[in-house]
Amino acid sequence: MHVRILTGGLAAACLVSLSLTGGQAAAAAPHAPDAPPAARVLTYDAGGSAEFRSAVDRGAAIWNESVDAVELRPVATGQRANIRVLADNGWPRALPTTLGNGTVYIGRQAVDQGYDTIRISAHELGHILGLPDRKPGPCSSLMSGSSAGTSCRNPYPNAAEKAEVEGNFGGVLVGRAPAVRAEVIVD
Repeated sequence: MHVRILTGGLAAACLVSLSLTGGQAAAAAPHAPDAPPAARVLTYDAGGSAEFRSAVDRGAAIWNESVDAVELRPVATGQRANIRVLADNGWPRALPTTLGNGTVYIGRQAVDQGYDTIRISAHELGHILGLPDRKPGPCSSLMSGSSAGTSCRNPYPNAAEKAEVEGNFGGVLVGRAPAVRAEVIVD
């Protein structure tokens, strides 16, 4: 008899681990059915953000105040961050690699033109959290970015932006193994 795993090499490794430990789970305690899922923690390294460090920390705090499904924390010494934040002389931008991972640049060009550093930070972190630019747009939309003008100081996501981030990360349950489907082939 051969067993072929159709999904999740990692899940297969978990099954082997469970069988070796007599079926006892070595992972986190199961999620209570009526409790909200734990937030997915993303770490950020603002060590290269120069004079914008406090704006980056405030932008992360704004996201933490605004959504439940994800939490942004400064990276611990010696660990690799999900998000690197750097200062440069160009225009602000985010280069996401995957959802929740990438590099943010806090560009001095926009700051020199009068754009708010906290709004820039929160906006660029929004890209890492899966949000696109929504230009042109009103000041009430964080992801309207520069199209809201230099007088816009609103660093908070609106209800739709919050809901989109919740949806992006709400399906990720910490401590749960993915479902495994196996096909048994009898020779």
